[in-house]
Amino acid sequence: MHEPSRKIVHMLFGIGIAALAYLLPKDLMVLLLSASIFVGFILAEGVLRGYRIPIVSLLIRTLERDGEYPGKGAFYFTASALFCVLFFDTAFSVPAILSLAVLDGAATLVGLRWGHHRIMNGKSVEGSAGGVLVNVLVLLFLLPPFPATAASIAAGVVELISPVDDNLTIPVCICILLTLMGV
Repeated sequence: MHEPSRKIVHMLFGIGIAALAYLLPKDLMVLLLSASIFVGFILAEGVLRGYRIPIVSLLIRTLERDGEYPGKGAFYFTASALFCVLFFDTAFSVPAILSLAVLDGAATLVGLRWGHHRIMNGKSVEGSAGGVLVNVLVLLFLLPPFPATAASIAAGVVELISPVDDNLTIPVCICILLTLMGV
């Protein structure tokens, strides 16, 4: 497993989901995300049973962490995106999905390169700060400065302290925050 490649794919995957959530009608997005989860489980089961599925097997072999259910991160990402699209307005779900893609990926990439001061769960001050900064810059295309900054800081904190996989928690927390802020 090559963590930088894994995070770049994570970022591209998430940006793609956010773009589709922005462009497509909500009902079509719900169908697309639901179908993706279903097809993903079929493909993961095939890989677990030893079938070599073109592209899918290569991606799992190259990008998946050892001992993980094949595609676990993608499932969690897609499930949290589905939840956000179902229960929140597009104006909240798109920045939330983007935050997971951008902050989580950027924090890891910055942390791997420049992270020297470990704080929690092997994560670094430099990685967390870099992830927050990059996320603010991206969210400024969708949100005013204060909500973009607040959402980015919240995503950074959730990424650090989440007791479960942050692919599940970051988008939902950002949707709730933006809803409470009335952005």
